[in-house]
Amino acid sequence: MKTLKTIVAVCLLFITVGATAQNDKDKKIMADAEKAKATLIEKDAGIEKFFENSSGYAIFPNVGKGGLIIGGASGNGVLYEDGTPIGMASLKKVNIGLQAGGQAVIQVIFFETDAALAEFKEGNFELSAEASAVIADKGKSKDANYSDGVIVFALPKAGLMADASVGGQKFDFNAFE
Repeated sequence: MKTLKTIVAVCLLFITVGATAQNDKDKKIMADAEKAKATLIEKDAGIEKFFENSSGYAIFPNVGKGGLIIGGASGNGVLYEDGTPIGMASLKKVNIGLQAGGQAVIQVIFFETDAALAEFKEGNFELSAEASAVIADKGKSKDANYSDGVIVFALPKAGLMADASVGGQKFDFNAFE
């Protein structure tokens, strides 16, 4: 009986430590997302209208992209609804084609309507193969428009890569409890 209690106690300890570590990781991503939002607005003040008027947005503050013929991208971010964080999101992309290099970017996806946001929250959202990002730079957001209820902005942070596509990215979403 004492052995069983010890095993239960150890299991509870691992669960608690694991939950705390995940919580700390989420807090860091949330802090990075807020910094990324400020950086995007500083780079192109016109993007602020999307933050204010969209049904929601997902900010991925550190997306790593790389490839040489075969490429990929991944990152973690925060989903906001009406300006309030409601959960964590992740993105992944694997592609084959003409590409070379590596790059770190900030990426934000704005959802024009509640329906577009709801589709993302279902947890199996994917950007179409034709999707590309508007590069966040002074004045670029002025003429940017939604396509199918979604618009994507990207801001390169470091590196150089000959590929601005975001099509084919797949996303997962986990709501806060």
